[in-house]
Amino acid sequence: MIDTPIRKFIEHHYRHFNSAALVDAAKGYEKHLSDGGSMLVTLAGAMSTAELGLSLAEMIRRDKVTAVCCTGANLEEDVFNLVAHEHYVRIPHYRDLTPKQEQELLDRHLNRVTDTCIPEEEAMRRIERAVLEEWARAQKDGERLFPHQFLMRVLESGKLKAHYEIDPKDSWLLAAMDKKIPIFVPGWEDSTLGNMCAAACIRGEIEPTTVRSGIEYMVELADWYTELAPKSPIGFFQIGGGIAGDFPICVVPMLHQDLRRTSVPLWGYFCQISDSTTSYGSYSGAVPNEKITWGKLGIDTPKFIIESDATIVAPLIFAYVLEW
Repeated sequence: MIDTPIRKFIEHHYRHFNSAALVDAAKGYEKHLSDGGSMLVTLAGAMSTAELGLSLAEMIRRDKVTAVCCTGANLEEDVFNLVAHEHYVRIPHYRDLTPKQEQELLDRHLNRVTDTCIPEEEAMRRIERAVLEEWARAQKDGERLFPHQFLMRVLESGKLKAHYEIDPKDSWLLAAMDKKIPIFVPGWEDSTLGNMCAAACIRGEIEPTTVRSGIEYMVELADWYTELAPKSPIGFFQIGGGIAGDFPICVVPMLHQDLRRTSVPLWGYFCQISDSTTSYGSYSGAVPNEKITWGKLGIDTPKFIIESDATIVAPLIFAYVLEW
């Protein structure tokens, strides 16, 4: 291990509370990989719009990430940022906006995510037109693909290259394509492109079955986990909460309890970065030990929870693991 400036700073200053949990989780991540483990990273929230690709793409390229499970929003927003970055509008004082000012942003076709507005035409509509062509072509050819595969086809075609507005090395989806790692996107319908797909179905342009479903994603996940876990224990690095994390972590109890594949190992490492309150039945805020009762984690599974802002914590952990 190289004693880099970032690692030295973190280890010297991050000694207590959530900062100490960050160090423990980063060291646990390293140990899991050095012991021959693999790592699934889950992306909730708006991490792609937060430009997590600046560090996540390198984690993928350096074989620190074996698979990604993300929301439909994080899948598409990595591509939105790729082709429309210079058209985004930052609102540093977003807490002070009045309803009238929010309406003015809508009138300008700017969709706000906290302090960042995604431009409808340059990002969403540009990608919609490109993906709609792929949906229609697949239906004509009798093909059925997953949501991420359609976006990959668009990127592989090169039709968007003229519109790239960031360095392609900072796109985590392009890195995932190059490394050919699995991607799982549960609940894709709850995304901009998912809504656009539903609209195309209502217009009669494509059939809903052209885009493969969440159940099919779970089947793919089960096959991937069953094959890999006995050879390389799979860790679970969860950024945020919601379906991006809840969906994949359930694959182990499903394999054990519903398919009786009791020889398949449990998750080999678990870390969650979350600002969800641990109370009132929150799955996103549940402490790791609760997952033991569901058959997701074991008594001896290394478990970490960092209750903080993932836009700050995740890049620091990635920088630590990458020895930046």
